[in-house]
Amino acid sequence: MISFLTKQGFSIVRVRGSHHAMEKGDLRTTVPLHGNEPIKIGTLRGILKDINLAPDEFVELWEKF
Repeated sequence: MISFLTKQGFSIVRVRGSHHAMEKGDLRTTVPLHGNEPIKIGTLRGILKDINLAPDEFVELWEKF
C-alpha cells in the first residue's frame, strides 16, 4: 500500500513504530505496516476515505499498478 500511495504522489512524512504517515497536499493518511499481514478491509476503507478515493477507482488503479 505504501508503494501504491507513493506512486499516486504521496510521500512519507513521519514513521512512528509500524505506522507510516503519508500526505499529498491537503490529503493525509496513516498506513499500518505489520510485516506481511494484509491490510484489513476496514483499515483500507479508512485510508481510501482519507485520500478521497472511491473503492472502484482504487480497484482500477490497483490493477494498473
